[in-house]
Amino acid sequence: MDPLYILENMDKVKPAFQPIISAVNHSISGYEVLGRFDEGGELKSLGEFFHDVDVPDDFKAEVDRHLLESAIATMIETGAPGSLFINRNAKQLMVNNGEDLLHTLHAFKEKGFPMERIVLEITEHDFDEDFDVLSHLLRYYKTYGIQIAVDHVGAKSSNIDRIRQLQPHILKIDTSITRNNQTDIYEDVIYSLALLARRIGAKLAYENIEDKHQLYFAWKHGGHYYQGFYLARPQAAPVPSDSVAVNVRENVQEFVRREKELVEGRYTFARLCEEKVKKLQPTWQGPEQADAFIATLTEPFDEESFRMYICRSDGEQVSSNFRKRGEQWEIEPLVKGANWSFRPYFLENIMHMKTWHRGMLSDTYSDIETGETVRTFSYPLSDEYFLYIDIGYSFIFENDFLFMQ
Repeated sequence: MDPLYILENMDKVKPAFQPIISAVNHSISGYEVLGRFDEGGELKSLGEFFHDVDVPDDFKAEVDRHLLESAIATMIETGAPGSLFINRNAKQLMVNNGEDLLHTLHAFKEKGFPMERIVLEITEHDFDEDFDVLSHLLRYYKTYGIQIAVDHVGAKSSNIDRIRQLQPHILKIDTSITRNNQTDIYEDVIYSLALLARRIGAKLAYENIEDKHQLYFAWKHGGHYYQGFYLARPQAAPVPSDSVAVNVRENVQEFVRREKELVEGRYTFARLCEEKVKKLQPTWQGPEQADAFIATLTEPFDEESFRMYICRSDGEQVSSNFRKRGEQWEIEPLVKGANWSFRPYFLENIMHMKTWHRGMLSDTYSDIETGETVRTFSYPLSDEYFLYIDIGYSFIFENDFLFMQ
């Protein structure tokens, strides 16, 4: 579509309102403004117009201004509650020191639309611009109550430090990547982003949700907001807060039931492991007989485990590794004396077991030696010595309550 034709027919440029669903009350809490062009009654997306690098920035700014004014006017006219998410690129914002956007928002503030209802979305790619200037401008906007969201977050891991510096209110994450075979890798990225969000006090918003699996992914990974065609398509005007294509509350209730079953499965498994060890615990004779004690466990844990060993509370290994290769258990004595206290959560887990006198099951993680997804069941043989039973990938894969986390 010819950019000049669009500018010459601004009366045909219309905002579309993409509903954003709250994970708290499962209803619409805001809308993202999208651009549409009315061509003979058919509303066509202006996405290509905004993403075309050959279209002058001032053209885009003019269309964006028109969309924003139309969207806010519609929100006021219809009395629609909630936030309004708007997209801007860095170059466009920094024209006139960012005052153009503020001028428009000030005018509508006087008409009863406070700036606190505006969520300004900046893509992570924009951090490649003059970040210091952009960061200063966004902090300036925040003083007016404007919320800042970083879109497509995680696309460039090198920008984590800049996100921390900016401290946005919302991190927007694209769920479309879950449709390919890189979900496991993506989950590692999400884990890091969720930790970052918690540290800086930001909310996670998941967009492009197109099916139930992606909604489950967003719910399971701490999504505060959900957005996508599976939930609600863009409309010419804001729709009632309960106008969602699917019953989000029922979906979440189903997710909760499923997660409870998985958690219950993991607790049951840990309890069964503990009972097996307790039956043989009276034969524990101290670190000098550590290998002999583990030898009694190879049969009870032959199906689940591929490696077992015993450590002292300071992390030093006092036994050999008992390692299953094929159908046989082999003893690896050379690892005696190795220290594992540097591992994440090692000392914290030691204190947990000493305090509660119970075994515990780890999260899934990639084993350094094999590279496979494993879990570890650990158990306090005494206040000073702790048994570690590594659960193999094949057993985890066959028992989804262990595979899912």
